[in-house]
Amino acid sequence: MFQALSRIGRRRALQGSAAALVVLGLLAWWLLPFGSSAPGGRLSFSTGVPTGVYQTYGTMLRDALAEDLPNVSVTLQTSQGSQQNISRVATGKADFALATADAVDDYLRKKRPGADRLRGCARLYDDYIQLVVADGSTVHRARDLRKLRVAVGQEGSGVRLIAERMLRAAGLDPQKDITPVAAGIDTAPRLLEEKKIDAFFWSGGLPTTAVRLLTERFPVRLIPLDDLVATLHQSGESTRYYRSAVMPADAYPAARNGTSVGTLAVANILITADRTDARLTEDFTRTVIRSRDSIGRQVHAAQLVDVRTAIYTDPLPLHEGARRYYRSVKP
Repeated sequence: MFQALSRIGRRRALQGSAAALVVLGLLAWWLLPFGSSAPGGRLSFSTGVPTGVYQTYGTMLRDALAEDLPNVSVTLQTSQGSQQNISRVATGKADFALATADAVDDYLRKKRPGADRLRGCARLYDDYIQLVVADGSTVHRARDLRKLRVAVGQEGSGVRLIAERMLRAAGLDPQKDITPVAAGIDTAPRLLEEKKIDAFFWSGGLPTTAVRLLTERFPVRLIPLDDLVATLHQSGESTRYYRSAVMPADAYPAARNGTSVGTLAVANILITADRTDARLTEDFTRTVIRSRDSIGRQVHAAQLVDVRTAIYTDPLPLHEGARRYYRSVKP
């Protein structure tokens, strides 16, 4: 009888131990990130010229990524802008980049190297097309630039693409009717101040620091460009990505216009390629959306990043990793 009771006791003890092990296993499964190790390694992020919004945004995003993805080392690559950024990502020379939708569409239409590998992560903020002249200039519309020295952005920049389209829409040949100067936002303000150019084009978020600083030390005006919208839309050159917009007076309060200025805007997209790891892309996209407010305190345009519109990366399909992120936050 005592042996039978002993066997029953041992059986109950074994059952209790097994139950405890099951509970501990469930707790471990709940608490430990099995199968979801954080991404690691290196990635490159192509931005823009040192004084542009792309570079400032990229620098702050790198800081946010350092907190969210501590095992990933992010290297920023300065560039001339959208066109060069797209080429780098498409050909594997960069992992992520910023680019305007019109420049992406132009790259796709021309079937340039690696175009079919490009993917979107997030629609970010809009760039506003800005044409800046000295306050005493005789230029009041883009058509008045004839025979003048105009900075149209560096080769490979999104500014160059849009500036040439603006000029053609204004009835000017970008090569014959003006003296084109290959200068971007990093040098054009100084050239205008030194009277080495008569005007410069810029495409960037509002306000762009380099333009704001120029307005505070040198009298300038912003030229309205809204009269070119209809002509641009008729040209068929990726122009459906341009929309009418207004630069509010408080974007550059020191500019001599003193009022809002009609212009055009185009969306910026965070891009990558299909070769980029899906988990890394998911986490990268998550950080972009989460860091909106912290980045927006310095890059005001970033305040407009919104998860509800970020998913619309036309003309690019979403990367699978980005799609996973948007699914995870869908109400």
